[in-house]
Parts: sequence; structure tokens; C-alpha cells
Amino acid sequence: MKRLTPIALPLLAGFLAALGPAAPACAQTDSYMSAEASDPRQLGWMTGFPPPPEKLIMQPESDFFSFPKMRWTVCHIRELMPTRQVSRGIGAPVPLEYALDDGIDAVTFTPMGGGEPMTWEESLSANYTDGMLILHEGRVVYEHYSGCLDETGKHAAMSMTKSMTGLLAEILVVEGQLDDTAQVSAIVPELVDSAFGSATVRQVMDMTTALDYSEDYADPEADIWLYSKAASPLPKPEGYEGPNGYFEYLQTVKQDGVHGEAFGYRTINTDALGWIISRVTDKSVAQLLSERLWSQMGAEQDGYMTVDAKGTPFAGGGLSAGLRDLGRIGLLMLNDGKLNGEQLFPEKVTENIRAGGDKEVFAKAGYNTLEGGSYRSMWWLLHNEHGAFAARGVHGQTIYVDPTADMVIVRLASFPVAKNARIDPTSLPAYQAVADYLMSK
Repeated sequence: MKRLTPIALPLLAGFLAALGPAAPACAQTDSYMSAEASDPRQLGWMTGFPPPPEKLIMQPESDFFSFPKMRWTVCHIRELMPTRQVSRGIGAPVPLEYALDDGIDAVTFTPMGGGEPMTWEESLSANYTDGMLILHEGRVVYEHYSGCLDETGKHAAMSMTKSMTGLLAEILVVEGQLDDTAQVSAIVPELVDSAFGSATVRQVMDMTTALDYSEDYADPEADIWLYSKAASPLPKPEGYEGPNGYFEYLQTVKQDGVHGEAFGYRTINTDALGWIISRVTDKSVAQLLSERLWSQMGAEQDGYMTVDAKGTPFAGGGLSAGLRDLGRIGLLMLNDGKLNGEQLFPEKVTENIRAGGDKEVFAKAGYNTLEGGSYRSMWWLLHNEHGAFAARGVHGQTIYVDPTADMVIVRLASFPVAKNARIDPTSLPAYQAVADYLMSK
């Protein structure tokens, strides 16, 4: 199979990579440059008028999502790809309240699996953090920017986009516009002959579909590369006869096994869900995200989503947004759909998500750093003592919601390795330590 050029290999691989199971419980970054040495400002990417050739990050080069260039790219996706606006509307933003806490940087924790204690401040560098926001009792108690990001910038959310798509679907289910027990083919007849056709909407939402689909990036024949070629918004190579766009590709996916028996993290589930909710509402995912959330929650900035050649938003990983606006999403999830005194969606939505999915089905995937967890409506449930749950994306993105501590943490990052199992050991214990610290005050 001919390997892909411009967008396909680095960018979509980064967006679509799953949080792989059975990865070592270690945040070691092997021989990668440190966060300080790889800072895009330190390396001078895309600086100068014009930038010198060795500092360019651009099309049609195919390495703009390789490390360390990735650390610039995550804040500049729309300069490399076509995108669709997620409008905040024209009303004034609703400012967040602040009560900054200078003691958080000194909070200490022990990484998962043991090792030397680490401070919160040290963990920021270890995890290549570009942006960090902590909200406690509805107020910002911590805010940090580094790398490519500042308070006016937007950062790739990666697979946290899935949680936005899942949230929209759960809203539609609770409001009675979408039947999660229905077969997908009843809503999207074009998928009747695909693996999705015989699955229920809920099985797609919880990623318990049985798909003959591989996201093994080491295999040049893996399905991920066919998917990436179909999804590319760039002109197809001469002689290409495969599917064009997300929707056409989804129709080619075949079934392997029995739906509902095992959790399998596959991005194409989210793109199928995006098609489902667009068919039900007659709106794109980007438009629906704007109408139901972004334009209603007092957002400061528009978001944007990457699109395929036909303008279909990438429901599985294409969102870029500001740090504080993602914090507002976290507050909505923490407060059962309520923000700024307005109920934006029914309380039942977050009640359903927090209930979690089938733990036994989830356990079959072998996520060592998420033992005892589950997955529902494209949100990750930790089922820990605090009832924490999260949106998660590769390279370190997270919206972490801790109802017990009345806390939301948003981290945007550009960790060199995609899999979050490499970063969880110095992240999840840190979040718990901060929660304990805030609750003790």
C-alpha cells in the first residue's frame, strides 16, 4: 500500500491514536528533548518574516506532527488544515471568577507505581504541559501557560473531541430526540451493510462495537491508513479509487465478533456517532456544538474543528479551543448542565454519564492505569473514591472532573508520546493530591 503524504501520517496518527492498553506505567520520555529544550519559542519555529527554511512548519511537508515540531503544531492546526468554526455567538463572554492559590505548585505526590515524590510544579514540565487550569468551587485557583499556548490561543483537544460528541449524543437521548436502543441502520440507512448497521446507538456511544478495524500504526497495511487517506482534505493522489471523506469510509467497515461484548477504543465509532447526530438534528457536529454549548456557556473564544474534503467535521478528534473555555465544559459536567445560572442541558445527562459503563466489558481492553474504570458516552470513568471522570486525548489532553472535591482540572499538553498510559503515572496521582489539598483548606 502506498504510504500517505501531507496530512495523513503524522497529523491523523496523532489525532486518532488510542490510549493504548498495557503500556508501561512510566512517564519516561526515553531520549526526547526536555520540555524546556523543546519549547517552540526556544526552537524558534515559524519566527521571522519569512522564517528561515529550517524553521518552517508547513504543507506539503509530512512531519509537522512529529516531535518536537508537534509542540508548535498543536496551537496552529488551522494554519495547516481547513477548519469549520464552532461559534461562541456575538454576546459578551461571562468571566470566570478567580481566587488564585499560590500553594498548589508545592503540592507533593508519589507517582503511580512508586518512585521519588514530585511536586505539582515539577509535574508540569515532566508532562510537557502547555496549559493548566484548576477550578475549585467554581473559581479559578490555578492557571498556567507554556510552550505554544497563551491565554489568547487555542490548542488541539485531540480525542477530548470525542467527549464533546458523546455529550451532544447523550443530550439528544435524554431529550428524546435520539433513541440509544435503535439500530444504527434505522437512522443512517447508508450504514446498513457496514459493521455499524447492526449495532445499537448505545454500543457506538460506549465503543462496544465489534469492528474489523486496526489502528496499529506499525502495520503499513492497517486500516488506519486507509481511513486517514479517506479523511484527508487534500486532493487524492492520481489513481485513487477509495472512499472520500469520513462518511464514505464508515460504509466500508466490516464486523468482527459480537457487538456489546468488549470495549474497543476506535475513533471511527465517534465519526459514526457524528453522522448519527447530524442525521437526527440536520446539523453538523460543529454547528450543534456551537448552538448547544459554545454560544450558551459564556465562552471567550470560538473553537474550530478540522474537516474532510467534503466539509464534514472530524467528530473524533478535530476540535481546537481555548483553555478557559474547556474549563467551562468541565464546570457544566461538574454542575449537571448548569452554568452562569442557566440550565444548558438536563441533569439526567451527567447522571447517565457518571453512572459509567460496564466495568467487565471495559476491563477486557487492559488499560493498566485505569483499572476498575469504564467508558460511557465517550467519557472515561475512574470509579475512584471521588467519583472522578474525564475527557481524554492523546499527548496529554484532559478535562478531569472531581465531584467530591468540587474541582475541575484542564490540561493541554504536547507530550512526545501519544499514549496517555505513559503520562498517567505522574498525572492521576497529582490530580488526587491537588483535590485533597483543596478539600483540606
